[in-house]
Amino acid sequence: MASRDYKRWFWLKRLIDILASLLLIGLSLPFFLFTALLLAFAQRGQVFFTQRRPGKNEKLFQLVKFKTMRDGYDSKGQPLPDKERLTKVGHWVRKLSLDEIPQLWNVLKGEMSLVGPRPLLEEYLPLYNERQRRRHEVVPGITGWAQVNGRNALSWDEKFKHDLEYIDSWSLQLDLKILLLTVGKVLSGKGIHQPGQVTAEKFIGNNK
Repeated sequence: MASRDYKRWFWLKRLIDILASLLLIGLSLPFFLFTALLLAFAQRGQVFFTQRRPGKNEKLFQLVKFKTMRDGYDSKGQPLPDKERLTKVGHWVRKLSLDEIPQLWNVLKGEMSLVGPRPLLEEYLPLYNERQRRRHEVVPGITGWAQVNGRNALSWDEKFKHDLEYIDSWSLQLDLKILLLTVGKVLSGKGIHQPGQVTAEKFIGNNK
């Protein structure tokens, strides 16, 4: 289970999320509008990407991001590799983490937090072992301990390890530390993808 402090101080974490997301929505509005217009022009009106993701207690919600990949399928109707679908504009939007701005709406609704394990794909749910499934004991976040410790450059085992470290040792001070470290990660642009990948390899499950 999540740490006692997380349960005890969740109301304060939630209050901070509400106030901070309102402030950030206001401050990021020029970047939001610029990015939306740029994507609309470069991607023929395709601006937003929405997808169901599991949140706390595996409850599904509709995550929203800026769309950075075009729709493309092979002759069998399967999506083309990410490398072939990622647009030039999308690459820079992703590099600068501007694609995450719309998720402030998910934070405001309480589906996400500013800080927490990243919400992964719904299709991964049957693949988790008992330890990995613990990542759903807390509200998912826009940024997290795994993101500031390597982001997509980490292996899946490393990501889960950092997620559980966050859950077991949560504190408001840790959240603040992660937010400050996130600024540096965004500015550096490091860890956006794994070697040989434009994003991250898909999780295929394991029994560890």
